[in-house]
Amino acid sequence: MTMLTPNLSDNELKEKMPELFVKPFSVRLKRAVIFGVVSALFAWCLWEFNITPQRIWSGLGKLGSVLSFMLPPYTGFDAREIAEISKGLQETLAIAVLGTTLGAIFALPLSFLGAKNLNRFILFRFGVRRGFDIIRAFETLILALIFIRAFGLGPLAGVLAIAVGEIGVLAKLYAEAIENISKKPVEGVVASGGSRQQAVRFGVMPQVMPVLLSITLYNFESNVRSGTILGIVGAGGIGFILSDRISAYRWDEVWSIIILIIVMVYIIDAISNFLRMRLIGAPAKS
Repeated sequence: MTMLTPNLSDNELKEKMPELFVKPFSVRLKRAVIFGVVSALFAWCLWEFNITPQRIWSGLGKLGSVLSFMLPPYTGFDAREIAEISKGLQETLAIAVLGTTLGAIFALPLSFLGAKNLNRFILFRFGVRRGFDIIRAFETLILALIFIRAFGLGPLAGVLAIAVGEIGVLAKLYAEAIENISKKPVEGVVASGGSRQQAVRFGVMPQVMPVLLSITLYNFESNVRSGTILGIVGAGGIGFILSDRISAYRWDEVWSIIILIIVMVYIIDAISNFLRMRLIGAPAKS
């Protein structure tokens, strides 16, 4: 490795390696063009969406009024309301569990078809991967609206919305995890006379299973949060109750329900984090 001579002056260094002090004109021009395009696009968005300081200031004032209505949180729920909210939280959790589980069940075999080290048919693999992209292009809320139209209001639409969305997401993540495995265990199974199915069973799955479970747990956490939104459009869960309180301007009750949702999500995140750390062999983080 060539070392710079400490006795060289700044001028001598500039003569020997000018690129260290001044970027080439082409590089500076490219950066200026990119910065100009991004700045122009940002300014156009602000103008097109009518984002002005006056509108922001006015909105913050109204937001402050809403927050003042939320405090203090409402604590006078009767037995019927407590049962209703408890059922909504349990329903949201059940929607996330069922949706994530169904999505993972269908995503696992599809991920084998999308992994380039297992599926050698390029065109077939390309089609499968683009199928994952198409599924992921549909937001869970849009899927919920479609399934509500088909199956009616209730948790079934929420479960199907999460399950279909998770097929695209999990299949892609599973396939990428499978592509990053070591080839040596697979080659060892094949060298000992194992079939292709046995190579997958004993060479691939032991390597990727902790990663797949970790990914699934992380997506489950996200789906618990998503499940609270699905109820707003009628797909069951606590979101329906939350939407009802917002429509009635009962902001103190809204804040109480939000606090319960936060507590539920925090507990699930903590348990999921502990399980993920155990799966990958690292100590759990707080």
